[in-house]
Amino acid sequence: MTTAAPARTTRRDRPPAHARAPRPGRGSSVAYGVVGVVGELLITLGVLLLGFLLWQLWWTDVEADRVQADIVQSLPFEPAPTADAAAEGPDIAEPRRDEPPVAPVPAHAESFATLQVPRWAGEPERPISEGTDRETVLDVLGIGRYEGTAMPGEVGNFALAAHRVTYGKPFNRIEELQTGDPLVVRTADTWYVYRVTSTQVVLPSQVDVIAPTPNQPGVAPTDRSITLTTCHPMFSARERYIVHGVLDYWAPVADGTPAELLPDA
Repeated sequence: MTTAAPARTTRRDRPPAHARAPRPGRGSSVAYGVVGVVGELLITLGVLLLGFLLWQLWWTDVEADRVQADIVQSLPFEPAPTADAAAEGPDIAEPRRDEPPVAPVPAHAESFATLQVPRWAGEPERPISEGTDRETVLDVLGIGRYEGTAMPGEVGNFALAAHRVTYGKPFNRIEELQTGDPLVVRTADTWYVYRVTSTQVVLPSQVDVIAPTPNQPGVAPTDRSITLTTCHPMFSARERYIVHGVLDYWAPVADGTPAELLPDA
């Protein structure tokens, strides 16, 4: 039995040249190289962006918390008296509602007071400094007083600004505040206990919130007010979240600590 020889493929049997698979040419190699470079650049850009976000949203808080704690510790404030061994508890400052003392206006970027908010349990005591520009106050010192507004305890509007995210985010929990909550401001020798009266959301252009009589420009003030301002919503500067309050009482630091700052308040 004989086996037939395989048929030979003739030129006529081959597929036409235009139907054959093209071989990669110089242009294809260049295209593949460009795609690879672009991919590497995108990966590098992603890593840089992630690093920036970590720095902006985490490391600035770490640094600012440390710096602001150091500022509070360095303020020339006498510590409030504590109870002696025979007493049953700490000295509680007696509320006073007569004319409070008012400190002179400080120099720009000078830290002159602190803020404590019992509603924000776990948050540290934050320094208050003169001015609201980011470079010398808000990004490095924490809370800033709007220049030209009232000083603590003064008739008018003691208006403050601070970041809601990044750089220590002193006003991060501002939306938790409720009517009647205490806002405790301390200067070198005086406590000022304000109470929250209202909150609102406004556009950045609505600067009347820090007028001497809040939201009533041109009206002479009669109250000793406080206003907290920060960006809104979170991670946006589209609007401003505003908290208003009025002075409830004041007390000399030498008399003790406001009851609102004690554990069982």
